[in-house]
Amino acid sequence: MADTLSLRQLNRATLARQMLLERQQVPAAAAVERLAGLQAQLARPPYLGLWTRLRDFDRDQLAELIERRAVVKATWVRATLHLCTADDYVRWRAALQPMLTKAWSAIAKRRGADFDVDQVLAAGRRFLDQEPRTFAEISATLGELLPGFDVGAMRYAIRTHLPLVQVPSDNPWSYSNKPAFTLAGSWLGRPLASEDGLEELVVRYLAAFGPASVSDMQTWSGLAKLGEVFDGLRPELRTYRDGRRELFDLPDRELPGEDVPAPVRFLPEFDNLLLAHGQRDRVIASEHRSKVFLPGLRVRATVLVDGFVAGGWKIDKAGKTATLVIEPFAGLARRDRTALVEEGERLVRFAEPQARSVEVRFEEPGT
Repeated sequence: MADTLSLRQLNRATLARQMLLERQQVPAAAAVERLAGLQAQLARPPYLGLWTRLRDFDRDQLAELIERRAVVKATWVRATLHLCTADDYVRWRAALQPMLTKAWSAIAKRRGADFDVDQVLAAGRRFLDQEPRTFAEISATLGELLPGFDVGAMRYAIRTHLPLVQVPSDNPWSYSNKPAFTLAGSWLGRPLASEDGLEELVVRYLAAFGPASVSDMQTWSGLAKLGEVFDGLRPELRTYRDGRRELFDLPDRELPGEDVPAPVRFLPEFDNLLLAHGQRDRVIASEHRSKVFLPGLRVRATVLVDGFVAGGWKIDKAGKTATLVIEPFAGLARRDRTALVEEGERLVRFAEPQARSVEVRFEEPGT
């Protein structure tokens, strides 16, 4: 009979996989791979996500990987922008296509898209093959090609069907707010894998977020009907129980004890720790979710105390002063406040290197 895992056991296991129990001394590329990518709706969060997980991390380590095209920014799991290694992108872009196609179909149905998708994709490919293009430029070209049709829907068809990567800029965080895109094969100088590699993707997911259920991985990836893939791997996996749920894990992964200390940590916006499971109570209590998952599909920057989400944070700038504002969801013990101040000062110095002075302020619950 499979062992039943407590909430804290799941919490500590996930934190360990995510390098949040203690900072790791691993190269940045290996960390991006180990984390199964970093969500990158905004330019800065992937840098902060690595800073909070790695020892002695500085911006140049990731920026150099992006410049060398060893790490790319592209539409990835859940049809959202991620940083992932070029190797992973090449290996699994085909596996994610059914999810991307489904995302496109939902938009097309909702917006009543009524154009020739193959014509749009062919035109988009020709246009992007000439040089990197912004979506504004893509939209203008599509509007001229098929006047009267929904330009936004045509643009989304290109985003979900053509393997595209963002072209980095000289921005300190590697990407501009008005990025240009190009075809991934041309940018990387190699073709994408044609097979789906789903079993390998399951293994990578469990290494980063396990123990986890089939539903958890479907939430993380956006892919559906993965039960057969897990069943095919069952002889090679270990199983646990979480109430009535069956959880899968890699057989060689030892679980840390539930009382292993978890230091305070600052997570950036959209951190995958909060998005990689269908059942998220292993890291965030249900009563706090509405304070983290915000309108417009935004995901707040958060603080972890004893391994669980305990508040949000932001950085305010005034002149040459950068102030970290910590917003606890409930009262904090004095030792936790002290630890947050110490860690928070280091965070601000990394995130705002031009600031001459750094402050940390708590905004108390209910104020």
